Amino acid sequence: MGTRRSHLLVLLLVLGLVLISGLVIAKKETKLGLDLQGGLELVYQGQPTGTSDEVSGEDIDDSISIIEQRINKLGVSEPEIARLGTDQITVQLPGVTDATRAAEQVGTTAQLYYFDWEPNLIGPEKAIGGKPGQQPPAGPLKESEERWEESGLNVNKEETQRLIYSGAYPTPYEAALLASEQEPVENCQDCSVAKPRYYLFEKDKPHDLIAGPELAKKDLYISPTGQKRPKNGIVVEVPPGTLLVSEYPTDAEGQLNESGDPGWFALKDKPALSGNDITNPEQTYEQATNAPVVSFQFTDDGRDAFQEVTRQIAQRGQAQAIGPVSAEEAAQLSGHFAVVLDNEVKTRPIINFAENPDGIDGRQGAQIAGGFDLQEAQDLATTLQIGALPISLKLISQTQVSATLGSEALDQGVKAGIVGLALVIIFLLLYYRFLGLIASIALGAYAIIFFALIDLIPITLTLPGIAGLVLTIGVAADSNIVIFERIKEEVRAGRSMSSAIAAGYKRGISTIIDANVVTLLTAFILFVLATAGVKGFAFTLGVGTIVSLLTAVVFTQALLGSMSRSRLLRSPSALGAAGEGKRWHFDFMGASRWFFSISGVILIVGGLALATKQLNFGIDFESGTRITAALQQTTDEEEVRDALEAAGINGEEIQQVSDPNFGDNVFQIQSHELEPGEVREAEAALVSEFGVVENGFDSTSVGPTFGQQVADSALKALIFSLLVICGYVALRFDPKFAVPVLIAIFHDILITAGVYSLTGKEVSSGTVAAFLTILGYSIYDTIIVFDRIRENVPRMPRAAFSQIVNRSMSEVLTRSLATSFSTLLGVLSLMVFGGATLQDFAFAMLVGIASGTYSSIFIASPVLTAWKEREPGFVRRRLGSPKSRAAPFPPTPTTSRWRN
Repeated sequence: MGTRRSHLLVLLLVLGLVLISGLVIAKKETKLGLDLQGGLELVYQGQPTGTSDEVSGEDIDDSISIIEQRINKLGVSEPEIARLGTDQITVQLPGVTDATRAAEQVGTTAQLYYFDWEPNLIGPEKAIGGKPGQQPPAGPLKESEERWEESGLNVNKEETQRLIYSGAYPTPYEAALLASEQEPVENCQDCSVAKPRYYLFEKDKPHDLIAGPELAKKDLYISPTGQKRPKNGIVVEVPPGTLLVSEYPTDAEGQLNESGDPGWFALKDKPALSGNDITNPEQTYEQATNAPVVSFQFTDDGRDAFQEVTRQIAQRGQAQAIGPVSAEEAAQLSGHFAVVLDNEVKTRPIINFAENPDGIDGRQGAQIAGGFDLQEAQDLATTLQIGALPISLKLISQTQVSATLGSEALDQGVKAGIVGLALVIIFLLLYYRFLGLIASIALGAYAIIFFALIDLIPITLTLPGIAGLVLTIGVAADSNIVIFERIKEEVRAGRSMSSAIAAGYKRGISTIIDANVVTLLTAFILFVLATAGVKGFAFTLGVGTIVSLLTAVVFTQALLGSMSRSRLLRSPSALGAAGEGKRWHFDFMGASRWFFSISGVILIVGGLALATKQLNFGIDFESGTRITAALQQTTDEEEVRDALEAAGINGEEIQQVSDPNFGDNVFQIQSHELEPGEVREAEAALVSEFGVVENGFDSTSVGPTFGQQVADSALKALIFSLLVICGYVALRFDPKFAVPVLIAIFHDILITAGVYSLTGKEVSSGTVAAFLTILGYSIYDTIIVFDRIRENVPRMPRAAFSQIVNRSMSEVLTRSLATSFSTLLGVLSLMVFGGATLQDFAFAMLVGIASGTYSSIFIASPVLTAWKEREPGFVRRRLGSPKSRAAPFPPTPTTSRWRN
């Protein structure tokens, strides 16, 4: 009576959970990842700005806070900003369509400084432009004009003349050489950069800038996408205390011409103010020209510093004047106050001493007028309002998914999940009949409760997460298969239905727990070590495994227990337990040499493929960029390549593909040289030349830093998974049982690597995650066999170990094949109905299931037998029982009625 009451309580509990879960699903919206709804994902690596030697946790936290405020200004709903590792930040912006503006707004460092211009000029710059209103010395001026002519620039052009008379150099190389000759300022507290900066220039004239500034010399020789840079270039070191800045030419009205050739200056790094000294920046309009400007106020310290520096500039100008002068004449003699943003001179207004003899009162604020358009002025005001980032953010990965492609991926994922669930249910009904119906009800409850948890936690549902969900359907079904096979054995042994059900669950639960613990441990390792995209897969797999224990074990036991006296369960045939059942009469251990030979041939073929073809690593590991663009104007691959090369983008592989949403005029562009920050330049080139269909641009860009992190994470996950799996098997069984498991896993890894090498399939981070999960999941079969071996050892006290293994294999082979087949059904649905990402997961799972099932049965057990047969006790058994040794397995012992 008590047992029936407990069963009823469990049924009511699960029913209540299902009803509550249904309400949650109906009321709460599922949170979709960017790959399912479209948007932009950016991954930044924090780097010191030069005023400190390292990136602290506080710097990362402050940067996240600032980025959140910047994103709020963009109006993005439900953004996700999180720390990744110790020095990286991941930013997810759902629904963002203007990727260029979003990336610039989020990651701009906005290091703003104000300089008293003339006193900070150096050498020839100071000689030419250091005394406003005076004719520069003929010698330095002539040398400057010659430098500009040698650079191929028109020195007679009015814009160029302004730069020449300000003392600018035509190339960054010449300005960097001047800067490198200056004495370093040790422990410079007031400098914008307190460390040396390095620049890399081409060896041949005109010594174009290749890379820089970098705080570490080694960073010059590899681009953010991993492209190696020439080692024979010229490296110039700019010491602390000196700064290299650029300035675009200005027209007659003082507006910047950003399409012109900039001038370059080496400055003393002595800023008068910084961005921390301003408050309340906002976009306004200049009264005289109505041009967009950025106006702001000063802090108390900033106000005093601003008035003091402008007073010094005014007094210097006054000292240059001879007698009274007009405002126009004073303008010619007045010094400049420069606004430098991220090493670029935005504006250099004069401080007219006739109008401001005592400087400018900071209480009235100031403004930055740099030839901005309205959007640029608004973005700069927003950036300054929120504040400068405490560190420099380097974009190391960028993924842009269009809303159309995201919706398509969601439809494919949902279809694959539904078909996979349906196939598993059909298999269970056909093979287990009434028990299959019970399992199907449990799977329905599992699906409802699991989806409710996805909404409640909430779990951000991604494509990898859908793959994990489909895999957990197999996990739940496998738990039922293990128990149902046990129940059928007990029924065939003559037990009553109620006692057979109780014994089946009692003796199957340890196997289920062992297998699920290994799966959970693998999922946990993936969640801790994997990149953001794979974390959804690992988390979904882990939660699904836990829920499956409730529905596939507790719920089905209560359901069957409450029905054990029902007429439906009186006939063994209703359970698929009629007759004696399938018994495998095969000498598995005797044929082990054939299994080893087959594996050896497969491994040799795979090894040759690896040695010759190697693995096709995707951009997750190799770094680079992959773009999918649906173009409006009909074109071909060569024209697309020409358009990209005209924009300075080279080294790309271009392939025209067909897309069900956008037709045949779709191009996939892959390049290992295109940096994450240059994706928007490629998009702009395609839009300008051909036009891009709305929601027709999709990109993934990975820098070498992120790629190396993915590779390191994959290796760590593999090592930790191996250690955890072997450790658990050693604890639960025997230390000697762990060695065959380890050998079988290495066998699976080598076979999988060989298959990927032979087929040329791309290896991505998702591939590795799926395979690592299958490694943990494929141990399911091994544990089923080892669990039965452990049970049969004391029940067959005179049998050789090979005979014990043969009997155990014959008893559990059917359920091992059934568990693999049920999981295979879900994987096949991913292969057929899933998109490219899900198919990559499915292929890795398919290879893992095939190799895992084979190795669990035909590799792990024979290896264990070969080792255990050498133990003295089993040696004596083998030598003492020649007759029993000749048989595949001995007659059923008298205690067989208690055997499971």
